[in-house]
Amino acid sequence: MKLLKGLSENMKINAPFVEKILTSFIKDELSKFNYKRGIFGLSGGLDSSVCALLAVKALKPGNVIGLIMSYGKTFSEDVKDAQELSQLLGIKSKTIDISPMIDAYFSKYPSKSRIAKGNKMARERMSILYDFSIREKALILGTSNKTELLLGYGTIHGDMACAINPLGDLYKTQIRQLAEHLGVPEKIRKKAPSAGLWTGQTDEKEIGISYAEMDKILYQLVDKRTPKKEIITSGFKKEDIEKMINLIKNSEFKRHLPPIPKISSRTVGHDFLYPYDWGK
Repeated sequence: MKLLKGLSENMKINAPFVEKILTSFIKDELSKFNYKRGIFGLSGGLDSSVCALLAVKALKPGNVIGLIMSYGKTFSEDVKDAQELSQLLGIKSKTIDISPMIDAYFSKYPSKSRIAKGNKMARERMSILYDFSIREKALILGTSNKTELLLGYGTIHGDMACAINPLGDLYKTQIRQLAEHLGVPEKIRKKAPSAGLWTGQTDEKEIGISYAEMDKILYQLVDKRTPKKEIITSGFKKEDIEKMINLIKNSEFKRHLPPIPKISSRTVGHDFLYPYDWGK
């Protein structure tokens, strides 16, 4: 069981250093595109709260916008936590009820699938974010962590959409470490992670494995390139490892731009975008 114990040590982050890297990343990336403001969905959960604190440190409170997009009275405690955090940080926030849009759609096109409704909610929230991105002249900051991105645990063109993602190379357990360092309120840090898709929904219940176990397995599979047999020998369940591998493989399309078949004689790349004879 040596590997099991060692993994926690390997995944520990230097939180002050990570904070410095990520705040610089946010500031530098926005400046590349001549943006001074950042906007994101503020859910009252861990990841969006960490994103909020990083954005405040990088851009100052007046340049940070958090949209709290509730579905009626569902998840009222999360909405309250998000509102309290926005007040604490002094950022601009707006609470928008998405239930009229969602309910209107499903009244005309009913579905018994909770996942279908959850995906529609995630995409509605992102649609609103992109609208406000234009209104506020603010670039969208992503809040998906490395665990979610690797497993495809997110809605494509929904919560996975963004202009830049400062959290994308940190596993969930590392986000927790950073959250404690940044001073995210304890009640937010102690919440069971949830995508907010339906009442009682939690990430770990839906996937069937705790984040602690997921991250340890993913760290070995992805970062260390450890063979499956060695991970099993170290004490992990074979079925958990195979589930992680299958989720990674089956969600590959979510992590790439759509493939485009090559038709033209010229490579679609630098030469295509910037022909040498332009302007002559």
